[in-house]
Amino acid sequence: MAVECWFWLWGWGRRCLGRPGLPGPGPGPTTPLFLLLLLGSVAADITDGNSEHLKREHSLIKPYQGVGSSSMPLWDFQGSTMLRSQYVRLTPDERSKQGSIWNHQPCFLKDWEMHVHFKVHGTGKKNLHGDGIALWYTRDRLVPGPVFGSKDNFHGLAIFLDTYPNDETTERVFPYISVMVNNGSLSYDHSKDGRWTELAGCTADLRNRDHDTFLAVRYSRGRLTVMTDLEDKNEWKNCIDITGVRLPTGYYFGASAGTGDLSDNHDIISMKLFQLMVEHTPDEENIDWTKIEPSVNFLKSPKDNVDDPTGNFRSGPLTGWRVFLLLLCALLGIVICAVVGAVVFQKRQERNKRFY
Repeated sequence: MAVECWFWLWGWGRRCLGRPGLPGPGPGPTTPLFLLLLLGSVAADITDGNSEHLKREHSLIKPYQGVGSSSMPLWDFQGSTMLRSQYVRLTPDERSKQGSIWNHQPCFLKDWEMHVHFKVHGTGKKNLHGDGIALWYTRDRLVPGPVFGSKDNFHGLAIFLDTYPNDETTERVFPYISVMVNNGSLSYDHSKDGRWTELAGCTADLRNRDHDTFLAVRYSRGRLTVMTDLEDKNEWKNCIDITGVRLPTGYYFGASAGTGDLSDNHDIISMKLFQLMVEHTPDEENIDWTKIEPSVNFLKSPKDNVDDPTGNFRSGPLTGWRVFLLLLCALLGIVICAVVGAVVFQKRQERNKRFY
């Protein structure tokens, strides 16, 4: 594989010049060859954005076809969604609107990466706007509902770009991005901003920016990563990274938005899906991925979440080395306590001898 223009290093990545959907400078001409080779080895399994990896049947790209109509090839609209020449507006900056856009084709890729170019903007001042955008990979499509304009108790994956804090007691800073995986048994609680069913999240200043804003969702071999580029630096910033996620194939990609008493313009400029070239074991290849249930391999239920001002309260399961470190810390604690106890006992014995 050719040297990649994509890399992840300490939670950051760079979007490269000349790649479809990946604007921004790559490594410059003065970059040493050994560094390019190193970066290529770091991200050998990450898409470089070449057109051969772009799955156009699952992508929304300008120039749009069907401008001014209520439909377009490969995508269906619903609700207040309007197709314009430069963007797809899910909701206007008006109260009580819902809109969505859904891909016609089910996706049968086991490993993929979705890049979303979006814009959330409006006239409302701080905390006087809402509600946000949801990105979906779900079994059902075009079903309106109360969760950012789409149905509750869904099957699949949802990424919420929530711009309004409904829970007045929360210490989180909004806008806030969160992830939820559902097998149909969980309900999204708007009054708590989905805290009880959230797997992970981060604060993201994504509203009313004067430049382009991007989000990337990457799913490969059970690892789900969400990254943002909101600072106009042509770099990805890590937001969410969790393992143990199981998603079936054959689900649909979509995006939706909703407004209530407060409102915003919620625009999608592009959604580009890239196939990740990843090798799987023979056992993985023999699995019928269309039959598995969406799930997450966590030791704790999402309902055990405790709020944290940073939003980063969710960690992965205890692996072998984490258990070892915990046992080692416990053993060191016992040894320290024993040593301190022995010293205190010896001092007392010496003090008692002085009275005889």
